[in-house]
Amino acid sequence: MARASREQTEKNREAIEQASSRLFRERGLNGVSVAELMADAGLTHGGFYGHFSSKDALAAQACRRAFEESTTRWARRIESAGDDPKAMLVSLVEPYLSAAHRSHPGVGCAAAALAVDVAREPADKPVRQAYLEGFKEMAQGMARTVESDDPQVRHEEALVRMAMLIGSLTLARATDGDPISDEMLKAVRTRLLGSTT
Repeated sequence: MARASREQTEKNREAIEQASSRLFRERGLNGVSVAELMADAGLTHGGFYGHFSSKDALAAQACRRAFEESTTRWARRIESAGDDPKAMLVSLVEPYLSAAHRSHPGVGCAAAALAVDVAREPADKPVRQAYLEGFKEMAQGMARTVESDDPQVRHEEALVRMAMLIGSLTLARATDGDPISDEMLKAVRTRLLGSTT
């Protein structure tokens, strides 16, 4: 009996993490209540504190989960490109700077979807550390796309590329519905990829 209960508890926690990861990316850290998160997970509001001590603790875990999804997706794309750094870059940039990614933040990049909200959180909130760790891991993946033997050059160029991707996606979402949104995605794709597309 205890085993079945433990398994159900793990399933419930998984459902909460999955729902919160998606909803926080779609609507922001403060754009969704605990009751809404629990309802989306198919659970009652009262069960929340059996899984998490606070909404802050859930936000940090949801952020970690969102970054895990992002870094896993990036790792698959990088590996599928072989050993060519330029092909790796194309495999990351093309889907990232797309209308589909712009329009579906709930299943997209955690770095872009959560950046503004996390920046507004106090420095001692656990979501800040979760975001930082996730961002650094993504930047390490991006560094693999830089053609240089100098680790510092790879690191700096990776940060520039990350800023271009995240910034342009964030702005494209903010201007969605106007032609400038698509123009921005296209301009940054062209700047990052040159004539390879």
